[in-house]
Amino acid sequence: MQNRTIKLFASAFLVPLCIGTIWHARVQAEKLPYPAAAPLNQYLMSDKTSEIALARSAAPESISDGAKVLVLERNGYSTAVKGRNGFVCLVERSFGAATDFSEFWNPRIRSPICVNPTAARTYLPAVLMKAKLVMAGKSKKEIAQAVQSALNGKQLPALEPGGMCYMTSKQQYLSDQDKSWHPHLMWFVPGDAAKSWGANLPGSPVFAANDPEDRMTIFLVWVGHWSDGTPAPPTAR
Repeated sequence: MQNRTIKLFASAFLVPLCIGTIWHARVQAEKLPYPAAAPLNQYLMSDKTSEIALARSAAPESISDGAKVLVLERNGYSTAVKGRNGFVCLVERSFGAATDFSEFWNPRIRSPICVNPTAARTYLPAVLMKAKLVMAGKSKKEIAQAVQSALNGKQLPALEPGGMCYMTSKQQYLSDQDKSWHPHLMWFVPGDAAKSWGANLPGSPVFAANDPEDRMTIFLVWVGHWSDGTPAPPTAR
């Protein structure tokens, strides 16, 4: 379950979440639960005030209150609130993940995330690019090709050390299997770097997922409280 959720954020990333998670595809022979894009309006939130609040719930108020907030529009993400601390909060949709994520087109996914200034500069551009391509009606193949072309041509920036994010919203819906998974922090590192962090080893608190599409590793560490300060339930690894 954890590896599937981690791969959801494998997006620049995000995560990816990312990524990441950052969140992964099931066995290739298994039928995809969301084989095609939903009508685009299903990815949008009609109440922008609610979307802003959900985005800010990704991190404690001491961080999110001063963050820039993005909301998803018909042409991609746009600025709804100007920030003052360099952090950026938004609600990632399913297509923030790598295109091989089995729920890439799931319109239910709402993943509040708040990235620090470094990730805002070097992780977030890929997330925003994917969203714009999705809203323009592009296919998964076209999106993957566009991202690779942008990385090769350096239209997308290289990841910088220290890029990370908060994903501690109690309201997160990360996938159909892991709706409100666990509050966690994520770091975005170039290449396949899981071994250098001792990730995924017995007893290690660090999870990792390599995202070849976005040429990074997403590291995750659980935290004990949601962004509102309430304790998270214990979750077996």
